[in-house]
Amino acid sequence: MYDVALLVERALEPLDVDQIISLHEGLDDTVRYHVVLPVESSAAIIAASLGALSGGQMLPVAEPEVLDDVQDEIVRSGQEELDATLALFTSRGQEATGRLTEDDPVDALAAVVKETSSSEAIILTEPHIVQEFFHVDWTSRAKRRLDVPTLHLLEHVPLDAQR
Repeated sequence: MYDVALLVERALEPLDVDQIISLHEGLDDTVRYHVVLPVESSAAIIAASLGALSGGQMLPVAEPEVLDDVQDEIVRSGQEELDATLALFTSRGQEATGRLTEDDPVDALAAVVKETSSSEAIILTEPHIVQEFFHVDWTSRAKRRLDVPTLHLLEHVPLDAQR
């Protein structure tokens, strides 16, 4: 079995999945993909939003029930994106598992690489120019941390256009 850990920002499109699969064509082993999709914490989102709206003034924190409802919606939406991504892999005859994480995305990716003994990691994001320049983006952090080859792909962009 050849395991590949994937860290994605959002649901993959057919183009993304086809390109990932094409990277492993010709392998003698069966390939299994392990997808990690980060979701944000409702408390962090609300705190950031309130901070931006308040102009630095203290505003009352939302009721716990509101936070729970927001978190439920975040997780539900994330699970739908993850399920759609896994369905794309399985519709192409591939094995795929997935998980949501509220933890640091690179920590979650490292855990999946370790748990599954993945042979490589692939990170799919939109461009993050500032983070990439300062090498604090997911890929730069993962390359420093992981002991497996780590590839960064731009999501929803053909491989030819990424050169």
